[in-house]
Amino acid sequence: MPTNFQSLIRCRLGNVLNTSVVFLELYQIWEMFREVELVRDVEVTVEKEKRDGVNLQRYIITCLLENLLKEKASKDHGYFLAVTSLKSIGKGEVKNESESQCVSFPITFSCRTFLPLEGEILHGVVRHIFRRGLLLKCGPIKYVFLSARKMPTYHYVGGENPVFSSTQSATIGNDVVVRFSVLGVRWLEKRGCIKKEFVMLASLEGNTSLGPISSSDSDEFDL
Repeated sequence: MPTNFQSLIRCRLGNVLNTSVVFLELYQIWEMFREVELVRDVEVTVEKEKRDGVNLQRYIITCLLENLLKEKASKDHGYFLAVTSLKSIGKGEVKNESESQCVSFPITFSCRTFLPLEGEILHGVVRHIFRRGLLLKCGPIKYVFLSARKMPTYHYVGGENPVFSSTQSATIGNDVVVRFSVLGVRWLEKRGCIKKEFVMLASLEGNTSLGPISSSDSDEFDL
């Protein structure tokens, strides 16, 4: 077989493989974002209901968004990103509180969520560097730990601004965007100052595309 024909085949094969990697990463990104239907109760004081009957629906929706922001995330659905549609506002039910009566309205709505899964490829920004590894932030996830053991080609370089340097001339320092594979995910309801958060373990093993990248190539998001 002619040499130029072999080169052409390798080039075409390389393009196919690169395209497959891109589609795989896009599919993984798509899988992280989910559309779920939720039901939440919103309480309104009786006085508020009587006084602002015309704008009651708008007020209820505002309360729903505020409550969802406080709730932040759940173990089953992940982080709440946005309410995409309002399905229905149910009939209000009067509830007796300590000094005032409240009306509770069940709200059914669709919500976009972010739920990380093991094996996915994500991007994160380096926030802290330790001898034993890195701490990254990935979108709403504040705690992503990349152990030095999971960076086999990198070694720690201490100093005023510590970094991890690779034998391939790549360097990971603070504020650098890193593409990594999700090694493990854990939900913490509450532990110390951490409340309703997913924490992740990351890895750079097993994929040559993993490691530091330029910020312009990053799909790391901040929500």
